[in-house]
Amino acid sequence: MSSAQQLLQDAADSFKAIVTVAEEVDAAADIITKCLQQGGKIFFCGNGGSAGDAQHLEAEFLGRFLKERQALPAIALTTNASAVTAIANDYGYVEVFSRQLAGLAKAGDVLVGISTSGNSPNVIKAFHTAKEYQVKTIALTGQKVSDASALADIAIRVPSTHTPRIQEMHIAVGHTLCEIAENHLT
Repeated sequence: MSSAQQLLQDAADSFKAIVTVAEEVDAAADIITKCLQQGGKIFFCGNGGSAGDAQHLEAEFLGRFLKERQALPAIALTTNASAVTAIANDYGYVEVFSRQLAGLAKAGDVLVGISTSGNSPNVIKAFHTAKEYQVKTIALTGQKVSDASALADIAIRVPSTHTPRIQEMHIAVGHTLCEIAENHLT
């Protein structure tokens, strides 16, 4: 087997196992759908590739996923470079998501924290802030139990410990959340 075949087989094997988190994905989709039906917002945060995933999923909600529909309110807390750098400079990088959440969130909103390890300090701090503001939390992590998965209202621990596979499954889960919400709201 070539190296490409082996790597693609590893990805395929991971995706075969992703159905093991279907119950958690259904529960998260229900929370997101109810939030949007009640006029709430969905916030996304993460670092590195997970920051890119946060922006990607924000775009799926704000734009459209598969159906023509009205925009759904979503905010990636990773995108405002001025806010991120000012907060990091004045308060420290651990505060970059929580400080934004404190200024923007209201009770009934939802925070989706994306972290392959589940232990990113700024995502954990955002979860604590979310609890203070009565914002529901969803953790997208790898399969290991982590601070984020223990703290979240719903933890979607995808079945891998390998960062690339975790990130690939996070987008699949995010697309599924968006499609379910879209189907219930249109």
